[in-house]
Amino acid sequence: MAVTAEMSTAARPSTAASRAGAAAVATVLVLLVAALAVADITQGTAAVGPAEVWKALTGRAEAADASVVVASRLPRMVAGLLVGAALGMAGAALQAVGRNVLASPDTLAVNAGSYLALGLVAVTGTSLPLLASSGVAFAGGLAAAAVVLALSGPGAGTVRLVLAGSALALGLGSVTQGLLLLFPEQTEGLYQWNQGSIGQNGFDAVVRMAPVALAGLAGLLLTARRVDALALGDDAARGLGVPVRSTRVTVVVFAALLSAAAVTLAGPIGFVGLCAPALVRPLGRRFRVFARARARVPMAGLAGATLVLGSDVLLRAVVPAESAVRVPTGVVTSIVGAVFLIGMAVRARDTSEGAAQDRVRLRSRAVFLTTTGVLALVLAGATVAAVLLGDSPLLLGDVVNWSQGRAGQAVSFVLDTRLPRVLAALLAGAALALAGTLVQAVTRNPLAEPGVLGVTGGAALGAVVLVTTVPAVGSWGVAGAAFAGAAVSAVVVFGLAARGGFPQNRLVLVGIGFATGTTALISLLVVLTDPFNATKALTWLSGSTYGRTLPDVVPLAVALAVGCAVAWVRRRELDLVSLDEDTPRLLGLNLTSGRLGFLVLSVLLSATAVAAAGTIGFVGLVAPHAARALVGRRHVRVVPVAVLLGSLLVCTADLLGRTVIAPAQLGAGLMTAVIGTPYFLHLLVRSRR
Repeated sequence: MAVTAEMSTAARPSTAASRAGAAAVATVLVLLVAALAVADITQGTAAVGPAEVWKALTGRAEAADASVVVASRLPRMVAGLLVGAALGMAGAALQAVGRNVLASPDTLAVNAGSYLALGLVAVTGTSLPLLASSGVAFAGGLAAAAVVLALSGPGAGTVRLVLAGSALALGLGSVTQGLLLLFPEQTEGLYQWNQGSIGQNGFDAVVRMAPVALAGLAGLLLTARRVDALALGDDAARGLGVPVRSTRVTVVVFAALLSAAAVTLAGPIGFVGLCAPALVRPLGRRFRVFARARARVPMAGLAGATLVLGSDVLLRAVVPAESAVRVPTGVVTSIVGAVFLIGMAVRARDTSEGAAQDRVRLRSRAVFLTTTGVLALVLAGATVAAVLLGDSPLLLGDVVNWSQGRAGQAVSFVLDTRLPRVLAALLAGAALALAGTLVQAVTRNPLAEPGVLGVTGGAALGAVVLVTTVPAVGSWGVAGAAFAGAAVSAVVVFGLAARGGFPQNRLVLVGIGFATGTTALISLLVVLTDPFNATKALTWLSGSTYGRTLPDVVPLAVALAVGCAVAWVRRRELDLVSLDEDTPRLLGLNLTSGRLGFLVLSVLLSATAVAAAGTIGFVGLVAPHAARALVGRRHVRVVPVAVLLGSLLVCTADLLGRTVIAPAQLGAGLMTAVIGTPYFLHLLVRSRR
């Protein structure tokens, strides 16, 4: 008894010390948020400094200064607090019920679902009050989260959850981008809103959204005990009488409510829901109080507010005030979040749970020849259709007359502009398919492709940098800039993921993080250089062949010819590299130099494809998968079939994009994303089985 009493007495100071330490940490965080809030109020374009702000708060300022502070700066600061806190708490709740450190409103496609829902409402021309808009965003975000959780399954691994969310977000985002391009007047301002800005015009929106966020917080606090029980595992939670399924659904609903409030108020502020809980997580290991959801969720809210206000303060401190006003806060948080995601991926332990393994049968030579012949005929038909169809339909006789120089001026103009587009689509599809085949062989990862791994995003960033800074640059210059961007991306992604032989988890997560960062940087670049031309960014990112000329496709044709020749000559080496680590070495193959050569070639192909046709996703994933299913694993057969499939996919996508809704047009990248997203999700579902 004496020993027990002594142990109890010793435990009390430890518990008291833990609570005192937790209180001290919480106090420091509150003070940090307060300091950032004060700094945020003092920043802006108007010559209203700290002294004028203080006078405005105490009622002694001039009317103009008081108007700036009360109507603009204070609402912006309060919106930053509310948005950051809502996203941080939503991320903490989602990570708890999903038992996944990468769960957040971004990785569960909540923001993308809200964006699409609001885009659909905007297209109809309906003007909704703020609360109704929040309801629409809530419904869209909740539906997207439900799809991702259903695809990944409870307790899903990091790669499966992030891949499912990223793929669905890409598909939903592509549909929304199509709406923005088709209905520019109805959706005016929606692109800038999607970048996430906490700027406000008065307190009206903040006052209306605050009760929604408080309702979400209250719901999470009421379910905190059940959430703590879920952390012990489903069986243990059921043993304690906790309804597992209903608890998960309830928490996801409250998290979606918080996210909807933040999205309605400021647009999607990227990655706050991912980073804020991660900053609080180490505190839970040091202080037992923060290990419980009732304390962890509010702390994640404080961390989220710190991130949003800190990003806003940092942006306005680094960028001149006139330019900072145009840069959305969400772009900054997305860049920070991308770096954070890459850091987590580098430290992640590889369990290879997210990859869908190919199970393909051996195919005969007759099957290969038949498949190749059929694909060649179909591709020829699609090419002819692409040349003849469009906003100005033509006949085969017109093409013959044009080739002989006997066509009229109208026909010559149509073919002079249409043929380069068709060639760009055909060659870009072939190049991306070949690049995807090489990457999947080298990494032995069937989910790898240039878009998922960030190589395509890096190429797009390099090209956009040159196009926005040197508008008169030629096609070879754009191709060189795209190659430089793709090369940097490949060095970073493959360099960070190379440890342990390109493990699937690390490679895909680093690639997704880098792709997210390049997208944010492109948005930042467009906003800073040409803030009123969002269509330029949308057109480039949607993979459009519009306005291409024959000189634009020459670099791509050269790169594709080199790529096909190298793949043919080194076809046996490709087979060996795709097997395992040991077999190539036993046969005397230098695995490092072989991998490096194939990766450089895939970067070259991806870069020139982006320079010629913009960002086109999923072709490098779908074409190699379908080729292996049709003709087996040998690359002497996979390469030609994948190239034909890639050309057919992009050519068909480009044809549909410029004919179905003519005279309006949709980029080929949007069409391939709509096609590729279900296929990608199908691979994830298949891998669960």
